[in-house]
Amino acid sequence: MQSAMKIAGTTVKPGTQATIDIQVARLYTHTDMAMPVHVIHGRQDGPRLFICGAIHGDEIIGTEIIRRLINLKKIKKLRGTLIAVPVVNIYAFLQQSRYSPDRRDLNRFFPGSAKGSLTSQLAATFMDEIVHGCQYGIDLHAGSNHRANLPQIRADIKILETLRIAREFQVPVVIDAATREGSLRHSAAEKGIHMLLYEAGEALRFDEEGIRAGVRGVLGVMTAVGMLRRSGRRKSVIDPLIADSTSWVRAPASGILHMESPLGGRVAKNSRIGIIADPFGNQEIDIRSPVSGMVIGRLNLPLAQRGDAIIHIAHLDRLKGIEPIIEEFREEIIEQS
Repeated sequence: MQSAMKIAGTTVKPGTQATIDIQVARLYTHTDMAMPVHVIHGRQDGPRLFICGAIHGDEIIGTEIIRRLINLKKIKKLRGTLIAVPVVNIYAFLQQSRYSPDRRDLNRFFPGSAKGSLTSQLAATFMDEIVHGCQYGIDLHAGSNHRANLPQIRADIKILETLRIAREFQVPVVIDAATREGSLRHSAAEKGIHMLLYEAGEALRFDEEGIRAGVRGVLGVMTAVGMLRRSGRRKSVIDPLIADSTSWVRAPASGILHMESPLGGRVAKNSRIGIIADPFGNQEIDIRSPVSGMVIGRLNLPLAQRGDAIIHIAHLDRLKGIEPIIEEFREEIIEQS
């Protein structure tokens, strides 16, 4: 049996669960701000995993993924410990904003400082109370600024264990992404924690495909690391495509945007992926892809200024493998309904 654990002064005994409000700050209005954390502490020894959403306050898809996850019956029988934080940046979440009230991006301020800015204090609290003691972590994100993302994993796949759990998330593409200093992923990696960053959907929207894929993916990781038992034989196993880099295509002119390549679509180098139309005339400018690969993100807003990032492409050489893996992935997501 595991020993009891303590978070923010609250003791959680083996075989129990608790919701803990971690105090993060008092505002100048005398309003206390707390970060809610749900802990499921299994009876038997096993890994400690944290999952978190809304590091960016407008990326709410992770909040719904965690809500659905912790309500599953199978989660109550886990080995080890699950620490679920549906809303990390409580300030930004209330304002439906990407940024904290001090206009800082929380995901550039880890590991934080107890003596720093409001954002830096929140980062330090999260590292001390949540990340410390974990072996694995999953950070849930969405697209921003009217951009939607195909369900995808970003991870440092040079680390074999990180690559293993990235594959177990069972999404169409895994992007080999180096960690950026100041990010949660970077700070966790420095502590030897195997971290995945999941991207899906759009800010301030619930994308059902992305939510279902996220829940399934977290369960897949928990099973892979021994926190959950495998239930029977899996119908199929998606072998995700691995991309070593990505690039954004930018609008060549300002105007009305007509995109022709959907999320998950394959594009060949120099192929047309859309047009920019002059709203006051008949002029149309082709938008062509500078690379071959899979569309993993795109702008949904049909208005673009010259230079706006409008489509995100994962560099892939295996173009023939894109359509089958997307079809298989979507069929499995539909079967969950």
